[in-house]
Amino acid sequence: MTAVDLSSYAGLTAMVLLTINILLGLLISVRYSPVRSWPHRRIPVFDIHNWTAYIALALVGLHPTILLFSSTAKFKWLDVLWPLGSPGQRLYNCFGACAFYLLLVVVITSYLRRRIGRPLWKLLHYLAYGVAALVYVHGTLIDQNLKDQTPDFFDGEKVLVEMCGLIVIVATIVRFRYGATKAATRARNLEPSTPGF
Repeated sequence: MTAVDLSSYAGLTAMVLLTINILLGLLISVRYSPVRSWPHRRIPVFDIHNWTAYIALALVGLHPTILLFSSTAKFKWLDVLWPLGSPGQRLYNCFGACAFYLLLVVVITSYLRRRIGRPLWKLLHYLAYGVAALVYVHGTLIDQNLKDQTPDFFDGEKVLVEMCGLIVIVATIVRFRYGATKAATRARNLEPSTPGF
């Protein structure tokens, strides 16, 4: 197993954790209770949501750092921190770097949520969707072997990235439709009834 392979596995694991993190965040946003609903057990959804973010952040940072130990990748520290001059696939590497920095903002502002206030925190927390988009585009388009080859969209790793992206898109649509339906129901219930003649 090469450093490039290890880097790829770290990136894929981070991507799966970020997918789980977003799905848990969507459940939290609708006040899902695993005690009242399935699986009818006390599960610390909020804690799992936080820990998947912390572990994913560490893996996203580790993902390009491992490439420093590859004799074929030819990455330097500056390429890891800001890959504008990286050895190849610069645009896709920049997508990955931007995802890391946005994820850093999301995690740090979540940690400081009480200090910065809920409205600003909530606005900044929506950056998680930007992180997801960048991660899925980076993971889909980049050549995981770093040989500047055209991506094979039916490769197992690419299919995993594509499925995670599709799951997040569908779950987000379902979540916002649920929210709109709930808001409409609440508005109907608050309307004063008109007296009949």
